[in-house]
Amino acid sequence: MSKILIDIGSTYFKVSQDEGIAQYFRNFERNIYDDFQSRCGDLLSRYAKEDVHICSSANGGLSTLIIGLTHSFSLKYATNIAYNAGINIIDTVLYSHIHEYTPPQEQIDVVIIVGGIDGVKNIFDDTLLDYLKQINFHNIVYVGSDKSHSFMQENLENILILDNIINPKLQVRGEELKNFLTNLYQQDITGKEDIKHLYEFTSNQIYSTPYIVNRSMGMMHKTFEVADPFILIDIGGATTDIHYSRDLVVDNIVSESEYDRLVFKKLGVFKSRDSLVFSAKNNEFVYELLEFLNVTENILEEHSDNATKILMQLSIFLVLYKTSLHHNLYINLQLEKLNSIIFTGGITKVLQFEEVEMIVKFFCKKLLHFHQIPSLIIDDEYKIWTLGIKGSSHVS
Repeated sequence: MSKILIDIGSTYFKVSQDEGIAQYFRNFERNIYDDFQSRCGDLLSRYAKEDVHICSSANGGLSTLIIGLTHSFSLKYATNIAYNAGINIIDTVLYSHIHEYTPPQEQIDVVIIVGGIDGVKNIFDDTLLDYLKQINFHNIVYVGSDKSHSFMQENLENILILDNIINPKLQVRGEELKNFLTNLYQQDITGKEDIKHLYEFTSNQIYSTPYIVNRSMGMMHKTFEVADPFILIDIGGATTDIHYSRDLVVDNIVSESEYDRLVFKKLGVFKSRDSLVFSAKNNEFVYELLEFLNVTENILEEHSDNATKILMQLSIFLVLYKTSLHHNLYINLQLEKLNSIIFTGGITKVLQFEEVEMIVKFFCKKLLHFHQIPSLIIDDEYKIWTLGIKGSSHVS
């Protein structure tokens, strides 16, 4: 094809050429650029820069805090838009109870403030300002009532004012906010020292891998025997992502996209291992799951091949749990309607089909009370991201 496709992950480099896909396990003692250059520099020298197409998930995603007036409209709409842009939500704050929330201690990439339809006055006051003084954030954006524009601009330095995401009919209009968040995600990728130096190899835009994988969802039937509705779970070293058909969502949000995605920044197996273990220890079903897997909770403290395998299995369970009716923070998917689940990412290098299947069986029986499970497809050749990058980069 005289083109070369590259995915820079936090754990693996994947390189696709005519003859197939090669995979390189990262050397964590070297930065991404140096490691990639040493392994693939000679290969890339054979290609013109316009024939090199790169995506990356090595940055681990962005974090956001959302402050809104109501759960049913402002917080729900902003949350949906943020997730679809690949942003990780640290917390949502209901403004009427803002004094009850503990400000996050970690660095926040972007704060979103939303509330009220245009024309509604006097929504926010100094209570908001006092709360924000306790937070360390990089960006702040307001997408609420136009009558609060002056208050925001006068009191919050460098705040970005965008169109209200709630129209007068209480419907969502989130394209402008989604574009802003998507671009911010893109800037974060290309702003990382290791990643931005990769432009030495290509004259094309470097995309985020979650965006590329989501682009592949509509092309899945050409390559895999998948039945609608389906979800795709991508488990890597830094994040676990879930891509899903909007047929599985029941809400009052109208979206132009056929497929959406959630990015779980804290469910990666290597780079965010500690937070994955924390999530597992605080899950009501995990200890029963560990017993089902014939291991003790001590496995969570180990650093071994078997422990990595168990963490991969826990990631599968936790991402299904977090999108089910048993968990209210994320978008609830009608998982009982699933006909297929596709798995890709680092998981395919560690788990056998049977080890994936037993987790899905446990989840379906324990939480859905189903004895039959959807058909399972393992992308063990890492084909999926190549479908999406071809579609995004006009690669023939």
